[in-house]
Amino acid sequence: MVFIVIGIIVLLAGVVLARTESPVQRFTGTIRIAGIILLVLGVAFSAVYQIEPGQVGVQKLFGKVNSNTLESGLNIINPLVKVVTFDIRTQNYTMSGVHDEGDKTGDDAIRVLSADGLEVIVDLTVLYKVIPSEAPRILQELGTDYRNTIVRPICRTKIRDNAVYYDAVALYSSKRDEFQNRIFKTIESDFMKRGLILEQLLVRNITLPESVKTTIESKINAEQEAQKMTFVLQKEKQEAERKRVEAQGIADYQKILSTGLSDKQLQYEMIKAIATSPNAKLIFMDAKKPASIIVDGK
Repeated sequence: MVFIVIGIIVLLAGVVLARTESPVQRFTGTIRIAGIILLVLGVAFSAVYQIEPGQVGVQKLFGKVNSNTLESGLNIINPLVKVVTFDIRTQNYTMSGVHDEGDKTGDDAIRVLSADGLEVIVDLTVLYKVIPSEAPRILQELGTDYRNTIVRPICRTKIRDNAVYYDAVALYSSKRDEFQNRIFKTIESDFMKRGLILEQLLVRNITLPESVKTTIESKINAEQEAQKMTFVLQKEKQEAERKRVEAQGIADYQKILSTGLSDKQLQYEMIKAIATSPNAKLIFMDAKKPASIIVDGK
């Protein structure tokens, strides 16, 4: 477009100089040729437009949007057309309570009310992309700032609308995946109507009120203490069972000894005890039987 404007100016200057008496009048032919060359170059350059990879172009002429999109690469267009590019790759929009972590500076987390009337803070990341064929309609109906026009308000509204079906503790623990799937379906349908594809919805963090946190921590501590006590009782029962079995074994052993122990068995036990003793000894087992006299074997 710059070459076209310069070419027109140079061409008009050549025409004007040709009608006036001036020292440069003899160069008016060259000036006009130069103007024509610049004009042709401007038209040639303006008629070729390059679309980068991962983008599509939408042609706009005098406020009217062309429904045909330009693909990535070089495209031949009307030199007077203005091309608006749309990114069709996966984009993300994050709303977080952490400073400078989200797309907006400061605390941008979503505050919702649960079914039990408690305020829950949700950090969310949305992954989405533009449907290439819907880019002209998006430009015509929404403009290029569809992130703030559609993505942000729809996500925040749908999360608030669906959070009222869950208690605060359920959102934080057992119903978190169900809540995420539910808001995904509602947001996906609204995005599709407006030319966007919702790829993934990530509930990054759910923050409960301090009072609820304290209650949950107390409950967890009580459960842990109960589990610990159960373990201790089980261990004591196992120890009592071991002692009972040991006592039963001793009793059975004593019963066997008391009913079946003979004199020879007693002599054997005494000999075994003496043989293992480190002291020298002389023992008369039976005076009538010399073989019963035992002297220290060492």
